[in-house]
Amino acid sequence: MRCAIYTRKSTTHGLRDEFTSLDAQRDSCLNYIQSQKSQGWEALPDLYDDGGFTGANMERPNLERLLGDIQKKRIDCVVVYKVDRMPRSLLDFCKLLEFFEKNKVGFVSVTQHFDTNTSMGRLTLNILLSFSQFEREMISERIRDKFEQRAQRGMYNGGRAPFGYKKVDKKLVIDKQ
Repeated sequence: MRCAIYTRKSTTHGLRDEFTSLDAQRDSCLNYIQSQKSQGWEALPDLYDDGGFTGANMERPNLERLLGDIQKKRIDCVVVYKVDRMPRSLLDFCKLLEFFEKNKVGFVSVTQHFDTNTSMGRLTLNILLSFSQFEREMISERIRDKFEQRAQRGMYNGGRAPFGYKKVDKKLVIDKQ
């Protein structure tokens, strides 16, 4: 069973550190694969790490490379630390699972044990994905509400300063010129 490990981190913060969260995710996945060695599992040496990419969509270079390698029949199983490392959209994840099934590729989440080959496993996965999508939507709503409240108070939310203004200490001031 040729296992590809996929890791993702939303931000670039800390990616230059000696040991990153991508490394921690990979180590957990490697340990899990090692525990399945008697079943013939082996970790592929290729790194499928997407640091600084959101889980809101599928536009990630190493996820795309992973999918290409699956189509080339180089991978038998995809192992992730948590389900939310994959797409957080329920629709995108269902499409991804359909792609895995079509290509006869298994999917394992190290911290959330389920088997995508059983109806109970698929139900569990769908529940987890629903909560993951809900969490992403709640975060978006909180950020949007914060920006709206800041704007109502006349506070600057970032970006280019409008014509006639300049940025000083993260605030807009009138540019008399």
